[in-house]
Amino acid sequence: MEFSENIREALTSIKNNLLRSLLTLLIIAVGITCLVGILTAIDAILFSMSDNFNRLGANTFRIRPAQETIKTTRQGKKQVESPPITFDEAMEFKNRFKYSGAHVSIDSRCESGATIKWGDQKTNPNVGVIGIDENYFTTSSLELSHGRNFSYTENNKAILGSDVVKSIFDGKAEKAIGKTVSINADRYEVVGVIKEKGSGSGGGGDRVVYIPILPAKFKYGYADKNYGVSISMANASMVDVAINNATGIMRNIRKLSAIDDNDFEIRKSDSILQRLKDMTSTLRLSTVIIAMLTLLGASIGLMNIMLVSVTERTKEIGVRKALGATSNNILIQFLTEAIVICLLGGIVGIIFGILMGFGITVLIKGHFIIPWAWILLGIVVCIIVGIVSGLYPALKAAKLDPIESLRYE
Repeated sequence: MEFSENIREALTSIKNNLLRSLLTLLIIAVGITCLVGILTAIDAILFSMSDNFNRLGANTFRIRPAQETIKTTRQGKKQVESPPITFDEAMEFKNRFKYSGAHVSIDSRCESGATIKWGDQKTNPNVGVIGIDENYFTTSSLELSHGRNFSYTENNKAILGSDVVKSIFDGKAEKAIGKTVSINADRYEVVGVIKEKGSGSGGGGDRVVYIPILPAKFKYGYADKNYGVSISMANASMVDVAINNATGIMRNIRKLSAIDDNDFEIRKSDSILQRLKDMTSTLRLSTVIIAMLTLLGASIGLMNIMLVSVTERTKEIGVRKALGATSNNILIQFLTEAIVICLLGGIVGIIFGILMGFGITVLIKGHFIIPWAWILLGIVVCIIVGIVSGLYPALKAAKLDPIESLRYE
C-alpha cells in the first residue's frame, strides 16, 4: 500500500469517526497551543529585554547596596542590613572615578504614585518620578524622541515618558515640549520626551517623569535615602578593571576596613540578562512538562480510539489480508492514522500557539519572532505521540488472523 493511499485511508477513518477523532484532536491542539504559545511568548519577552540590555551595552555596570552584609566584629561575624548609598557618597564617587571615556550617573526613585497635570488633563496617580543627572541617558538604554536633556544646574525641568504624553498630550510629543506640567503640587517645564520602550523592557518604563537630581534631593530626599550609581565605559574590555577600581573607591568612601566585607554590590548589565535567561529556562521547562502532561492525556484517548477502531474494522482487516495485504501493511496503515490525527491536532495547536504568542507580544509591546524552533518541536512531539499511541493498536491489528477476522461479526 502506497504512502498516499495510507493518508487517504487515515482521513477516511477520521471522517467516519469524526466526533471521537475531533475530541482527541482538540486535546492534542490544547497541549501544542500551550507548548508553542507560551514558549513563543517567553522568547518574545526575552528578546525585548535582550534588545534593551544590548542597547544599554555590555560596557555598563551599576553599584547598589548589598542585599545582606556579613560584618566582622571582635565578637565574630554578624549579619547586618546594608546602609544605603547616600547622595554625598554617590557624588563623591562620581568626582573620584576618573577614566577616559567613562560616564558616571546618579539616580534616585522619588515617588511611584504621582499625578501629572496639564490644564484640565491629568494622569492616574501611578506615575513614577525619578531624579537623574546629566549623564543618566548615556548610561541607560533610554533615548529622547523629542526635545533635549537637562543640565546638572537646571531646576524645575522635566522629561516625560511616552505613556504620560499619551495621557495628557494625546500622544503628541512635539506638543508637550515647552509646556508647564504639575507633578503633584510642583510645576515643571517639559524639555524632553522619552522614546517609547514598551512593557517588555520591564514594565512601567514609559509611565515615568524624570527631573534633575538636585531638585529631587531637595523635594524628596531624607536622611537614609538610597541613590543609584551607574557607570558606562567606552570599551567593554575595560569593564573588569574599572569594576576593581570602582570597588576600591567605594570601599574607601564607605570607610570599610580591610577585614570588612563589601556592604555594596556591583552588577554588570550582561549578568542581569544572564540571570533573566536562567529564570526563563526554568519557565520553559515547566511549560514543556505541563504541555507533555496534557499530551499524555491526549495520547491515552487516541490509543483508546485506535483500539476501538481495530475492533470495529476487524472484518475489514480480514478482507485486506485475504486480498494480499501483509501484516506490515496493516501496521503502517494504523500507525499512519494515529500520526495523521496527531499532526492535524498539532497544526491547529501551532496556529493557535503562534496567535497566542503574538497576542502576548502585542500586549507587552514587545518584538514578535516567528517561532520556527517551537513549530518544529510541536511537529516532532505530535509524530512521537502518534507513534506511541498508535503502536499497540497497530500491532494488535497486524497480528489478527485473516480467517478469524472474516468470521467476525
